[in-house]
Amino acid sequence: MMDDNVNKETKYDLEERTFLFAKNVRIFVKKLPYTLANKEDIKQLLRSSASIGANYIEANESLGKKDFLMRIKISRKEAKESNYWLRLIRESNSLEDDYDIESLIHESIELKKIFSSILRKVNENSN
Repeated sequence: MMDDNVNKETKYDLEERTFLFAKNVRIFVKKLPYTLANKEDIKQLLRSSASIGANYIEANESLGKKDFLMRIKISRKEAKESNYWLRLIRESNSLEDDYDIESLIHESIELKKIFSSILRKVNENSN
């Protein structure tokens, strides 16, 4: 089972939340059967899931608004990509218990929505 230690504080700490997402992806993929397709899909998923948080951290240390926006856009893109790889893995494997993957798919959607909201608010405040 994945790490369910997401309390109210963590839920609103986006750096921690993105870290837990990447961690939970790693825990999940260890359970998958080793096939050629899974090997390639897992590589892509591992990269995109970690990139969400890494780019968010970079956004928080940005050199300016333009850099911040670019990093947030990358985080959003990587959340969408993680969702893609998770869906592909779900559809191409016979998973006995799909709770973990459904939870990860849901979280990737939530992260995409959060980054979209950040972009929208920054753009609204610019006008």
